[in-house]
Amino acid sequence: MKTILILLDSLNRHMLSVYGGDEVRTPNIDRLAERSVVFDNHWLGSAPCMPARRDLFTGRLSFLERPWGPIEPFDVTLPELLRERDIFTHITTDHNHYFEIGGESYCQLFNSWDFHRGQEYDPWVSRVKKPQLPKEYYGRVAEQYELNRTRFVKEENYSTPKTFASAVQWLKDNQGADDFFLMVEGFDPHEPFDCPDEILAEYGDDYQGPRFDWSTYGRVTEPPEAITHLRRRYAATLTMADRWLGKLLDVLDELQAWEDTLVILTTDHGHLLGEHGYTGKNFTHAYNELAHLPLIVHLPGSEQTGRRVNSLTQNIDLMPTILDYFGVREWGRVHGHSLRGILENREEKVREAALYGWFGSCVNITDGRYTYFRTPHPENRPLYMYCVIPTTLWRFLGRENPSAIDSGRFLKYTDYPVLRIPWPAKRSQEIQGSLLFDVEVDYQQENPLDDVELEDRVIRQLVGLMLEHDSPDEQFTRLGLDEYR
Repeated sequence: MKTILILLDSLNRHMLSVYGGDEVRTPNIDRLAERSVVFDNHWLGSAPCMPARRDLFTGRLSFLERPWGPIEPFDVTLPELLRERDIFTHITTDHNHYFEIGGESYCQLFNSWDFHRGQEYDPWVSRVKKPQLPKEYYGRVAEQYELNRTRFVKEENYSTPKTFASAVQWLKDNQGADDFFLMVEGFDPHEPFDCPDEILAEYGDDYQGPRFDWSTYGRVTEPPEAITHLRRRYAATLTMADRWLGKLLDVLDELQAWEDTLVILTTDHGHLLGEHGYTGKNFTHAYNELAHLPLIVHLPGSEQTGRRVNSLTQNIDLMPTILDYFGVREWGRVHGHSLRGILENREEKVREAALYGWFGSCVNITDGRYTYFRTPHPENRPLYMYCVIPTTLWRFLGRENPSAIDSGRFLKYTDYPVLRIPWPAKRSQEIQGSLLFDVEVDYQQENPLDDVELEDRVIRQLVGLMLEHDSPDEQFTRLGLDEYR
């Protein structure tokens, strides 16, 4: 048995032609979809980057108990369970967050790993003298990326193309091998949206304004032509990634690997590019552009080629699914479900509703028709994060007020003692109230419903799912849900 998991960061489902979009050219994603099962009702779990990966590696939702952070000592992970059964694991990636503070222990779970430098804030190109920044720009720029981008002279120099090239070489080097799990993780089309000018030119871009290749992460204040340019930069960056995905598909053709290889393509979350009046993610409601994800799965052989399914699924389902296909039937206390029965057309569904969000913000639910964003009160308390390794993005936690940290066996699913650290964040100003939508008639989520009876039913379903997912007790208080428990 062989499995290849392809993860493209910030892959917007609604822009892909396989899901009805017409804004981006991705012929190789289409090519994979033609010989795969396409999931139409696949949803976010935890976001952003590292919470999403902890979900994927553990089969459990992370966002109810901690924000961005590492694999914890008590986590039972997909690579570990495979390695215990002599299944070789390898990851090739340009996702630099794995190698920053707050991204510990993910790649190190694999038998081997390959990291391709240069994305975003990756401290790769080293110069004492600071680089010159553009005189005019919208959104963000970063000194480190200004240095890194000097190395991207040709398309093949860019980090995501190098990641796919590495995967191609790995497959050739291991031709004839069996029992392996290969994870191919491209950071693109995550911002900054950077690619060769000739690819951008394919989208007819003639923008002449200030540089704009990195989202503001806020309300849109830029002129319409700048937002159009940003969307085209996103599209071109994704097209570049798609070209190199095509080289991976070519080698599967060459090695005749489709007959005995499970191939999965998905993402961690989407990215707002002007929708709802914002660019970025993490600070708004979890709109469909962020939370409704692509999932494309090729089964060994071709029996299920081209089939579409509407079953409600999440990335926490990938861990048990992959283990199931490798013959591993015991995977610990996971929240996810094996999708094998759905993939092989023996089951119709694995869940009635899905829970999703990011730590300290709304807790959200969908049953595939309705989406509900449950907003915390403005002070957003009580709120604690639970961990053994007290790191988050670029920093250590608890240094400011260590006397407020408690330790104990606070998590319901493990006896491992953890730290309980108060989380100070107030509610985002962009989230002012709970919202309920019927996405069958209002997919863009522009017209909230005012239906007290329906909202009450959805709230009760939300509370039941939070209990099922081992939510810390204070989350119910923070969200004003104690009376529903």
